[in-house]
Amino acid sequence: MPEVRPPDGESTPTTPLTRREARELAAREAAAAREAAASGEAAAAGDAPAPVTQAVPAPGIPAVPVAQTPAPSAQTPAPAAQPAVPAHEAPRPAASGHHRSHHPRGHAVPALEDLFTGETTTEALGAVPQKKTKRQKRRGRFIGLAIVVVVLGGIGAGGLYVWHTYEPQIRSIMGWEEPKDYEAGLAHGEALVTIQSGDSGAVISRSLAAAGVTKTPSVFYDMLISSGANPTFYPGVYKLQQEMTASAALKTLLDPSSKQENSALLPEGLTEDDILGRLSDALKIPRADFDAAVKKPSDYGVKADSLEGWLFPAMYTFAPDATAKDIIKTMVDRTVQSLDDAGVPEADRQRILTIASIIQREAREVDDFYKVSRVIENRLDPSNQETFGKLQMDSTAQYGYGEMHDGTASSSQAALDDDNPWNTYVHAGLPAGPIANPGDTAIDAAMHPADGPWLYFVTVNMDTGETVFSTTYAQQQAAIKKMQAWCTDHPDSGC
Repeated sequence: MPEVRPPDGESTPTTPLTRREARELAAREAAAAREAAASGEAAAAGDAPAPVTQAVPAPGIPAVPVAQTPAPSAQTPAPAAQPAVPAHEAPRPAASGHHRSHHPRGHAVPALEDLFTGETTTEALGAVPQKKTKRQKRRGRFIGLAIVVVVLGGIGAGGLYVWHTYEPQIRSIMGWEEPKDYEAGLAHGEALVTIQSGDSGAVISRSLAAAGVTKTPSVFYDMLISSGANPTFYPGVYKLQQEMTASAALKTLLDPSSKQENSALLPEGLTEDDILGRLSDALKIPRADFDAAVKKPSDYGVKADSLEGWLFPAMYTFAPDATAKDIIKTMVDRTVQSLDDAGVPEADRQRILTIASIIQREAREVDDFYKVSRVIENRLDPSNQETFGKLQMDSTAQYGYGEMHDGTASSSQAALDDDNPWNTYVHAGLPAGPIANPGDTAIDAAMHPADGPWLYFVTVNMDTGETVFSTTYAQQQAAIKKMQAWCTDHPDSGC
């Protein structure tokens, strides 16, 4: 930008120009330059020389003379006039309350008005700003967090709805995504995990997360893929710790000393067929021996057509000479103990196990066990005029159709329509019998349902087990839309 100087012979002003004075001066110089340019063009066309105009200074501002340049001849083209202050350098009025920013190292970032006070140059003004420090970036994120908190607080329930509906997207935008793996050094306690014959890395990954070993269902499998590891996993029960990193879990699974000998771990929610297969794999007893051992439930004091629901989920260690019948008796006796602890009358054992087995398959969180139990009781109530006695539980339709463990929570239309005695979408009342082996909590919940008016529920997050309970069909449909949106965003999470 051209410098502003007083006429020859005058002293340099000691007071710097104000921004207003600088703008007025720049405007007068620009007007003078335009008139000079017009005069030059007229002279080139053969007209008389244009008069020279001198800008009149504002009071207190020294005049800036316009050079007396003779008009160019026709043979000499007039030079193009230059504006006194280029448009991109023209000073702009500063906003009220403006403060100059500073570089991270403490140096002030020059402002445009500093050009008129001699505090900076155009080179300094056009310099590339330094990169933000980590502290500044953290400050920016904190400001973003504050904005979100204010917005959510300001719009109340609407904000909570947005947060619960779009939490993953908000976390992604704001950089708040939760890490998928635990940090090293957090491992503690004990966790038992069963590997069955034919289990893939993805299945083992989900088993580790379900046991509390790893943080998310996919982190172990993702680690195997990213590292290119292709280990061999052997069937059996393995002792690990809770809150391990994925790499530490792999190291433990490959350590022969972590495999428990002559032991079997049976989690909740398994069918009789699943249990017998796991027992055979873990204890090295032929499957045929177990099939023969369960043929007569009456041998164990059970008044039912099968032992479905009667083989209690637990970690078992058996003597080396234990037979298949010894093992089955141990498991049935443990179920009777749980029924007695919950106060179940002997005559109601089969009914309570049937309800408990549905609860076990449908609920994830402990509190939800008791709510699902209430939904079942409300639907079985003869005065129920909304579902008319039909439980409409997907777990029962899946069991009756044989798609209980296909890796998804949703039922096929064929399963929902199939006319089998376990399908509660077709038949009112309870199914023909238990559909899985319930644990202590499910049995207790079947005897002691929570208080509430709910008739519906749906799991809206398959990773966390978050479940929405509703009283009306309209509320249920809104919850289903939330579940569908989550499943769209997480196509590989078991929907």
